[in-house]
Amino acid sequence: MPHPTDPAASRAATRAKKTLLVKHADVVVTMDGARREIRDGGLYVEDNRIVAVGPTAELPASADDVLDLRGHLLLPGLVNTHHHMYQSLTRAVPGVQDAELFGWLSGLYKVWANLTPEMIEVSTLTAMAELLLSGCTTSSDHLYLYPNGSRLDDSIRAARAIGMRFHASRGSMSVGQKDGGLPPDSVVEREDAILADTQRLIETYHDEGRYAMLRVVVAPCSPFSVSRDLMRESAKLARHYGVSMHTHLAENVNDVAYSREKFGMTPAEYAEDLGWVGRDVWHAHCVQLDEHGIGLFARTGTGVAHCPCSNMRLASGIAPVGRMRRAGVPVGLGVDGSASNDGAQMVAEARQAMLLARVGFGPDAMTAREALELATLGGAQVLGRDDIGALAPGMAADFVAFDLRQPLFAGALHDPVAALVFCAPSQVALSVIDGKVVVRDGVLQTVELGPLVERHNRLAARLVEAAG
Repeated sequence: MPHPTDPAASRAATRAKKTLLVKHADVVVTMDGARREIRDGGLYVEDNRIVAVGPTAELPASADDVLDLRGHLLLPGLVNTHHHMYQSLTRAVPGVQDAELFGWLSGLYKVWANLTPEMIEVSTLTAMAELLLSGCTTSSDHLYLYPNGSRLDDSIRAARAIGMRFHASRGSMSVGQKDGGLPPDSVVEREDAILADTQRLIETYHDEGRYAMLRVVVAPCSPFSVSRDLMRESAKLARHYGVSMHTHLAENVNDVAYSREKFGMTPAEYAEDLGWVGRDVWHAHCVQLDEHGIGLFARTGTGVAHCPCSNMRLASGIAPVGRMRRAGVPVGLGVDGSASNDGAQMVAEARQAMLLARVGFGPDAMTAREALELATLGGAQVLGRDDIGALAPGMAADFVAFDLRQPLFAGALHDPVAALVFCAPSQVALSVIDGKVVVRDGVLQTVELGPLVERHNRLAARLVEAAG
C-alpha cells in the first residue's frame, strides 16, 4: 500500500473526473420516478455516472466532451433481457423457416453441434453490434451448448472488446434424447461438469458492484433439456454466490403439455417446486403462463423476458403481458435468438410488443410509452439492476439518441417519443455506455463492421454446410 503522503497516491486521489455534457436534445425521456420528458434538455456525466439531468439552461456550461443533440431524442439505453447470440450464424435456415418450437429446435441442434469457439466469439460480436446500433446498451445472452471446446469465456471476450454491458448466462443441457429430452446426446453435458464450470465463471468474472459491466447468470436451458437435480443444484449454487437465475418457461402449448406429462405440473408449478421463483429469477417467454402462474410470479417478484418477434415467428402465441404487469410481474423485452427472430433490433422489439398486444387485447392494450418502459426500466428490473434503465443522478451513464430528422419520422414530430415506437425502427445516432461513446454519428466506434460481417458470413456458411 502507498504511504498516505506518497505524491502518486495524492495525485490519484485528486484526479479530476472526466466530464461529459449532453445538451439541447429536442426531448429527454428520463424514465425517472416522475417519468419526466424534458424539452431542450440534456445531462451531465462525471466518469461513468450521471450527476445531473434537466433543461439545458440548468446544466453546467462546459465539460471535457460536449455533445449538441439538437434534432435528437435522448433516452436511457435499452435493455435486452433474453438472447442466444450464437444463433446469428443460423438465421433463415431453409429447413426450419416454417416450424414451431420443438421442430425448429430439432432441426437446428444438428447444425449447432458444429459450433466452435471462434464462431461463438464472432457471432457474439456481430449480435452485439446489431444490438448496439439499435439502441441497446445492456444485454443478457443465454449460451446453453458448448461443443468443440466452446466456452462462455468466448462470449465474454467479445463483450469486453465491443464495450457492451453484459449479463453472461451460463446455460446448460444435460438430458439428451436417450433420457427422454429433446436435444441430441451429442450436445448435452455431464451435470457435475456444468456446475463446476458455472462456479468457475462466477468466481472468475462476476461483478456484483454498482455499475458492473459484467455479471454471470446461472441458466439451465429449459425443463425439457435438464433434470430436476440440475435445476435444484443450479439454484443452490446461484443463491450461494448471490447471482441471478434464468431459464425458458411456458413458451408454447407443447411446452406446457410436456411439463404436465413429464412432471405432473404446469410449468409455473414446476418452477415453484424447484425453487425457481423470486426476485433473483427471470424466465423467458411465459407465453402460456396461466393465472396461477401470473399470481405466483407477482407475489414472488419473478421476472419475465417478453420476446414478441420470436413468439410470432414460431407461432407460440401472444403472452399476456398486460395481465402480468397489472398483477405486478416484472416484465422486460428480449429479442430472443437470432434464429427465431432473425434480427436483434430493440426498437423493433418494442414496436412489435406494442402491436402484438393490440392484436391480442385491443387498441389500448399497450401504449408507445409503456413499450419503451418495458425496453428500459422493465428490463433493468428483470435483470436485478437499479443503476440502469433511467436517466437520473446516480444512475449509470448509459444513454442513446435517435436522429428525429430522418424521413421515417417526417410528420410525426408532434409526439417524438411515441414516434420512436410507432414509426419504422430507427438506428441509433449516439450510444454512450459506462460514460464512453460507443456509437457516434451512427458509426460503431469499437469494432470495424465490414471485416466482422464478412468473417461472420464465412463462418455461418461453414457451420450450415458441416451439418449436411
